[in-house]
Amino acid sequence: MIDKSVAKVEQALAGIEDGATILVGGFGAVGQPDLLIESLIDQGARDLTIVANNAGAGQVGLAKLMQAGRVRRIVCSFPRSAGSVVFEALFRAGKIELDIVPQGTLAERLRAAGAGIPAFFTPTAYGTRLARDKETREIGGRFYVLEYALPGDVALVEAWSADRWGNLTYQKSGRNFNAVMATAAKLTIAQAHHVVELGALDPETIVTPGIFVHRVLPLSARKELAA
Repeated sequence: MIDKSVAKVEQALAGIEDGATILVGGFGAVGQPDLLIESLIDQGARDLTIVANNAGAGQVGLAKLMQAGRVRRIVCSFPRSAGSVVFEALFRAGKIELDIVPQGTLAERLRAAGAGIPAFFTPTAYGTRLARDKETREIGGRFYVLEYALPGDVALVEAWSADRWGNLTYQKSGRNFNAVMATAAKLTIAQAHHVVELGALDPETIVTPGIFVHRVLPLSARKELAA
């Protein structure tokens, strides 16, 4: 019987190694799997590369993980946003590396990784510093930049509903980067607001098929995280 549900956070994060590239779903605080992110502190993995839309805010989620000194490099579109004080302090001190990727390019690099496409050309960033040292090509009278797929070792995502096979649905804007990231990693771990019986999800609402998901953690397993 296929059952990808896990009862504890420790089971969900087992096996994540130092130096891993971790794809983190969410758009700002919306759809961000904070329980999984913050539990990486207790799990112990270090020197992580984080791929996310932004570089965290306040003292929770990504910001808390960075403040604990576990992140070596972050790949994101918006490193500075309201409340990104932890990232800014670490970056100014030379304690974290930054790779800025335009948001549409970031989404497409992740989608390409999930679809088995190694690289693609895009006009975004041509003629800017973000295209420095990258291959360019003129196609149909327009110039394009070659960008490579962006796979991860692990994807941490948040779903609205899941079943024991790992099929996932998302709640409105909570879908954001979660759906593309879920397909782009060797190990995809989902925290879900609701875990339902097999067959309870309308097939037409399933965005991420269970074939891409390896572990499902119900948010009812939430533990008290240290402040």
